[in-house]
Amino acid sequence: MKIVLTGGGTGGHVNPALNIAKEIQTMHPDAEISFVGTKRGIESTLVPKAGYPIDFVDVQGFRRKLTPSALKENCKAAYKAVTSVHAAKKILKKRKPDVVVGTGGYVSWPTVKAASKLGIPCLIHEQNTFPGVTTKKLAHYAKIVCISFEGSERFFAESDRYKLILTGNPIHVDAITRAEARAKLGISPDEPYILSFGGSMGARFVNEQCFALMESYSVPNGIRHDHAIGRVGFKEFSAKAKESGLDKRGNLTLAEYFYDMPYRQAAADIIICRAGAMTLAELAVRGKAAILIPSPHVAEDHQYKNAKLLADAGAAIVYRESELNSEILRDAVNDLVTCANKRKRIEDGIRNFAVADSARRIAEEVVRLASQ
Repeated sequence: MKIVLTGGGTGGHVNPALNIAKEIQTMHPDAEISFVGTKRGIESTLVPKAGYPIDFVDVQGFRRKLTPSALKENCKAAYKAVTSVHAAKKILKKRKPDVVVGTGGYVSWPTVKAASKLGIPCLIHEQNTFPGVTTKKLAHYAKIVCISFEGSERFFAESDRYKLILTGNPIHVDAITRAEARAKLGISPDEPYILSFGGSMGARFVNEQCFALMESYSVPNGIRHDHAIGRVGFKEFSAKAKESGLDKRGNLTLAEYFYDMPYRQAAADIIICRAGAMTLAELAVRGKAAILIPSPHVAEDHQYKNAKLLADAGAAIVYRESELNSEILRDAVNDLVTCANKRKRIEDGIRNFAVADSARRIAEEVVRLASQ
């Protein structure tokens, strides 16, 4: 069985594909799996690191602004949208896959379209509540469309809805208990523990708000707070931490990235973060009370739509950047720290959105398509 997966640009598109690939290999160790991506996307690093071969096409996304520079870039994008399909056809003829799987990002467009033209069955997966433009267009070419949230079906063309299967987001979550994680990290069972991050690349607004929050703590408060700054801004915010003395406080930890994030998530009482679909899927499986600050810089405002679905169900606390300041965040955190019942209601609410076996569900559909 030969499978080609395509998805890229960000980890939110690449990691689902990698998790699906791992699950396919667990079910069928002899499966031949390869990827199609772009050299500019994070897939060019993550896929080889995971041990899979990757072929590249040259494609880029469209800009939504109407500036002269954006119009110029959109002309390039339109040209590449056509030529990349031809390049993807050549790759698929070489790889001869039984199925092509698309997990989003503009690189999915030429690969899935080329597969459809070659008569290769396709499955696509949408991580967010609100499907992107690429997903909605590719739904016409796919045999199966996997969605992650109940209610997303209304955003697809009526003629494509029969293809939809609710699978959830394909995440890999280790079965680490809170007690095990706290023992490993040296956190006492009753110590309030807050974890915050804005993503591997960082998020200035989240960093600013969390730094202000940390400055309101003192060691006698008995609150532990770990914050991942991210790659962008790490030097700047590390310098700020030294200037303010945050780096000397024993109850605070600041890092560019936490490589033991699964343990920190499992140990945390409260998590402050963006609202990417994969992050929310992890929080749901772990049953964590979260304060979500959706990024306003994403297509279709999809992070806010992801977060609002949870907020409407009482499964998370959500603030747009325009609604939030350090005092509001501090009060929200204090409320959750001091009110265990409220925290538990949120934890119970978000667990209702958990789909722990999503990767297996999707892998089973891929294998079914390959056997047809």
